[in-house]
Amino acid sequence: MKKSPKVNEVNEFLEIASDFEDPLEVIRESLSNSYDADATEVEITIQNQPNGSDIIIEDDGDGMNERDLESFFDLGNSRKTDSIGYKGHGTKIFYKSDRIEVTTVHDGTSYRAVMDDPWEKLNRKELPEYELTKNSVRSGNPGTKIRITNFRSGYGFDAEELTYNKIHHYLKWKTIAGSTAHYLGEDMREMEIAVTLDDAIDDTRAQLVTSNRLDFPAEQLEPSEGEYPAERMCKHYPAKEIDIEYEGGETTLQIVGMVGGKKTRNELPTYGRHSAQFGIWFAKDHIKVERLNEAVSHDNEFLHFFFVANCQDIELSANRENIRNKASPVYQAVKEEVEYYLSKVTQDPWFKSYLETRKQADRQRRTADQQSSLKDRRERIEKMGFEPDNKAEVLLGLERAAIEDQSLSLSVEDFDPNADVHAILRQNGRLRNAAVHQTLTGLFEEEVPLENTDIAVCWTHGDPAELKEYERNGYFGGEVSLQLEEGGLQYHNDDSRYIEIIDVESLLTSKAVPTADD
Repeated sequence: MKKSPKVNEVNEFLEIASDFEDPLEVIRESLSNSYDADATEVEITIQNQPNGSDIIIEDDGDGMNERDLESFFDLGNSRKTDSIGYKGHGTKIFYKSDRIEVTTVHDGTSYRAVMDDPWEKLNRKELPEYELTKNSVRSGNPGTKIRITNFRSGYGFDAEELTYNKIHHYLKWKTIAGSTAHYLGEDMREMEIAVTLDDAIDDTRAQLVTSNRLDFPAEQLEPSEGEYPAERMCKHYPAKEIDIEYEGGETTLQIVGMVGGKKTRNELPTYGRHSAQFGIWFAKDHIKVERLNEAVSHDNEFLHFFFVANCQDIELSANRENIRNKASPVYQAVKEEVEYYLSKVTQDPWFKSYLETRKQADRQRRTADQQSSLKDRRERIEKMGFEPDNKAEVLLGLERAAIEDQSLSLSVEDFDPNADVHAILRQNGRLRNAAVHQTLTGLFEEEVPLENTDIAVCWTHGDPAELKEYERNGYFGGEVSLQLEEGGLQYHNDDSRYIEIIDVESLLTSKAVPTADD
């Protein structure tokens, strides 16, 4: 006996709709549908409501017939073939609302479809239905208007977080409004996109108007004047179509992009972290999906590249955020071709000159920084004399004192700045363990165990009041008796230990003033 597996339709609708969290994903879906319907103008209105957002999308496209409306509401019943939306998932995001109204005119017939409480019914495990009516109208004036009432955003999302600026950047990075198809010379239709937010969301302007194309910043092949000559350098790499054969078929890769410095990249829109936007993008329908930054060899920073590699044979996850057929021969073949293409870009003489310009400028800035730093340090020495900034310089002072006074019979034999006992000194022929700090108080503040310390080397003693506190309160359960006049301290714990204190500043009878070497 053969049996067919069953599908729980309500759970499937819930699962697909729940994958979408951001109301901007409604816009992404709508713009793709409007473009597919040959629209030249799309108007989107978002209004903030107590229980969600009202979203209205209106276009002047070819409209939908009864069969198209079925695809709009059905799951997995798309009439598209290889473009985004062929799975029939996208419009199911609209189910996260209190009401869906679609009014559309196609070939002299006006259709109106209304679905009430889709989200509530799905959560009651009830499959929502829609009411369809149709009327004859005069030919002409086609188009579609979709009104989504109280769209439910994902947890933590507030419609008031939307701004025109955020939406503009989202459009250019995540929707067909950021398409690079026009660089490929294919039959690209221009589409004007207007977005209106109510004043409760953003009252900084009346409307956002943009197109369905992403333009690269203007080329500038030569360096600029100034400290950062490469930051505005930019080169476009012409769009290229590459036919690829792979095991089991063939496909086409369309790739276009640019290389540019920081100032150039700042001229592009960004959505999210700036550094997360650039690199090599895989795209479908010329909508960027997922990056392939490893296509750029590791000795080049991906940040300087912005390439869009479009292939209609990559398959997307249900929420369209990732590529799901990465194990397939077609994906592997396209990936290898993108890597080969980028290897040619990185061998371009212009790209090498761009890197060399950056490197030379960086070297010049470092040289200037060195000069400035050395000037400050020299002035400080002339004014203040020698003063250590770290443990190594304390030891430098100690050795200088030993050179000035041969009777000290001191030399530094070993130094490990990461150890508790930093140095091993040779004193009067014997090796001795030394903890080195800029101040004696620093020895206690770093809670250094004293059981293996013979000498505490410091530039100065530090705050006397703080040292007195250690005498009063003890150290690691033991007692500290400071004998600064005699140059030592006694530490009593299980055993009693005398630790010599070398105050380096006092050994240098006068602060040395170096002889100028220029």
